[in-house]
Amino acid sequence: MQRPGGRTARVRTAVLKAAEDALVELGFAGLDLGDVARRAEVGRTTVYRRWGSVGALLADLLTDMAEQSLPRARTGSLDEDLRANARLVRATLADPRQGALFRAVLTAATCDEAAAEALHRFYRVRVEEWAPCVAEAVDRGELPPDTDPFEVVRAVSAPLYYRMLTTPDPLDQPTADRAAAAALAAARAGTFRRTPLD
Repeated sequence: MQRPGGRTARVRTAVLKAAEDALVELGFAGLDLGDVARRAEVGRTTVYRRWGSVGALLADLLTDMAEQSLPRARTGSLDEDLRANARLVRATLADPRQGALFRAVLTAATCDEAAAEALHRFYRVRVEEWAPCVAEAVDRGELPPDTDPFEVVRAVSAPLYYRMLTTPDPLDQPTADRAAAAALAAARAGTFRRTPLD
């Protein structure tokens, strides 16, 4: 889909940047369309007419974040690809701005249906981007033939989100590498097969 250009694109960019700033500073509870309009230096009417609700604005922000995300690694090695994925997730969550933004978005998804749907779409896009590295490893005979690529990719990032949300411990590179290694070992053992062994 081609993005609109000109003033429409400039307004969207300014409003999404302002929404990010507000989420980082105030969290989801502090996100207000009028405040976002003021920060973006656009008319309140423009923001209310285009987005209409905080949930719709958050959905658009997540769409933009998915579109701007880095492409997957293509190393030819599943071990290296999963490690690259884990390091990318770690770098995002450990970044002071991006980490705060994701915490706010996760909070929003627990109480706002539009935010939850947008978050699900965001992660579907990201998992779909990385799943081919697992499918390619299956084709190379490195993993059981009925391995679910989506579950392997989710298993890489899940421990990193859990650590971010439940502990004050830093998200460092060894933590990311352990998450990737654990997902790889489980995949090789058949844990993520679509038809598990009895």
